[in-house]
Amino acid sequence: MTLLGTALSISVIRVTLTHLRAPSFSNRASRLSSNSMSQSAATADPNAIATTNDAPSQPENADVVVQYVVLRRDLIDTWPLGSVVTQGCHASVSAVWSNKEDPFTVDYCSPDKIDSMHKVTLEVKGEPQIKNLSEKLTAGGIIHKLWIEQPENIPTCLATKPYPKSSVSSYFKKLKLYC
Repeated sequence: MTLLGTALSISVIRVTLTHLRAPSFSNRASRLSSNSMSQSAATADPNAIATTNDAPSQPENADVVVQYVVLRRDLIDTWPLGSVVTQGCHASVSAVWSNKEDPFTVDYCSPDKIDSMHKVTLEVKGEPQIKNLSEKLTAGGIIHKLWIEQPENIPTCLATKPYPKSSVSSYFKKLKLYC
């Protein structure tokens, strides 16, 4: 066997062994379709990955309960992306926890809907815009959390408590999706 033939044989063996060791994505995804994310650990396939949601969908005419999260776009230039995302997580959890007795929050976090939450993540240009949005929401009676990073005292983002989309979407219609 030539040197080239040996190298090709080794490559084929390496690819075959790799294929045998790691189940393919399509195999995992097909196994997932028979497993719900809410199944107990004893019955769920430990190799399945979360790529789809098995929660029942709402009828088209139902008003979906949604949480809006708004991040400052200017922070991405000076902060690590993970830190900016973390700010949104802080505001989101704070808004939900602070309103845990609210009927929409209870519905949003209910066991039958926990795997199908709806969030809309938007952006504003900077600090003046996030403060202005917070003031508009407050004036409109929209409960939200303006997250102020401490000890720096920097308003970084805000999150609403969960609301029916139709009752709050007008406050956010001019904002762009965060990307």
